[in-house]
Amino acid sequence: MRFGVVVLVALAGLVALCSPAVPALVQYGALPRPADAPVTVLLAGVTPRYPPSAVWPYPAAPEEYDYITDTLILAQMRPDGTTHLLSLPRDTWLNIPQWGFGKINGANSHGGPSLLVGAVERLTGLKVDAYALLSLHAVRSMTDAAGGVTLDVPKRMKYDDTAGNLHIDLQPGRQHLNGQQAEGFLRFRNDGLGDIGRVARQQTFLTAFVSTLKHPVNVWRWPALVGALNSNVKSNLSRAQVGALLGGALQGPTVALHTLPGTPGGGGTWIANDQGVRALITEHFRDPRDPRAQTIAVINVAAPNGSARRLKAKLEGLGYQDVRISSALGEAATTTVSGAAAAWVRRDMDMGYGQIDAGPDLSGAAVTVRLGSDTPAGDD
Repeated sequence: MRFGVVVLVALAGLVALCSPAVPALVQYGALPRPADAPVTVLLAGVTPRYPPSAVWPYPAAPEEYDYITDTLILAQMRPDGTTHLLSLPRDTWLNIPQWGFGKINGANSHGGPSLLVGAVERLTGLKVDAYALLSLHAVRSMTDAAGGVTLDVPKRMKYDDTAGNLHIDLQPGRQHLNGQQAEGFLRFRNDGLGDIGRVARQQTFLTAFVSTLKHPVNVWRWPALVGALNSNVKSNLSRAQVGALLGGALQGPTVALHTLPGTPGGGGTWIANDQGVRALITEHFRDPRDPRAQTIAVINVAAPNGSARRLKAKLEGLGYQDVRISSALGEAATTTVSGAAAAWVRRDMDMGYGQIDAGPDLSGAAVTVRLGSDTPAGDD
């Protein structure tokens, strides 16, 4: 009888411990699985909207995840658990697809996560598999769920923003921060370094946070951590992608941090160094199977004039570095894509026509696209 009571108490404790993770398990629950490719996820911290008619100090409106992004990190986990994090300064200046020139932090407010993902893909030349938009309270909730983080505060941080209910008061030195303090550490900008100083603190926090999660003594905190994340996120991650991420995490992830290469520009902007960005992506983020650093041959066999040129421009906009075009005499009713990475290139072409040619490729290129008469005139 006594043993039965002990078992029931233990089960009740286990249920209570795991209950915060139940909503996430229902939505994303997946078994860890070996992945056959890296999974790249865009993490974006969304700034809350404040009611324009309210009187200061006022609370934020309910989170709709539709405002500007305060934090942008491109995270890629490989099947062996190796993880690379690329911090994108919120003030990075670029030509946002379908919108025009502006700071990248405005993309989400202009067109939602799809426009934000498109802007990041244009900036980096890297295909983004999924996104996760995090509310302002995500850091606070997840840090508290993890039991806090220990890190080095580099200098005195004192700042008060009554309107935003932000009060930062941190002394320099190594210390254990709770959720509210960690949020202040990350949001502090009054140091003369602007966004770049903030990026450095984001990386300091991430290093400390990952170290906390990897410590065996904190395994029991993971259900609460999952619950805190799930209640503060809007994401399009699929179950298969979650399974792949879990599979990589079980390998004992090692994390490397990077910052988008660039220089300060006018008006508080950050101007990306395109050559530096390409080199960084190629070295640390490119899937070994990715054909974008290889030669791609585009041959106009029977397509309307200009089709090969338009496809070349499209592929180069996606980060392909060596696209060569030519024409050939002949007839071809169907566009074909051949080569070891033909499926990858055809996916990036996103044309809705043509087919994979499994035959041998004799052009000498890694992938060859032969444009047939099924190519629409003016296709981009």
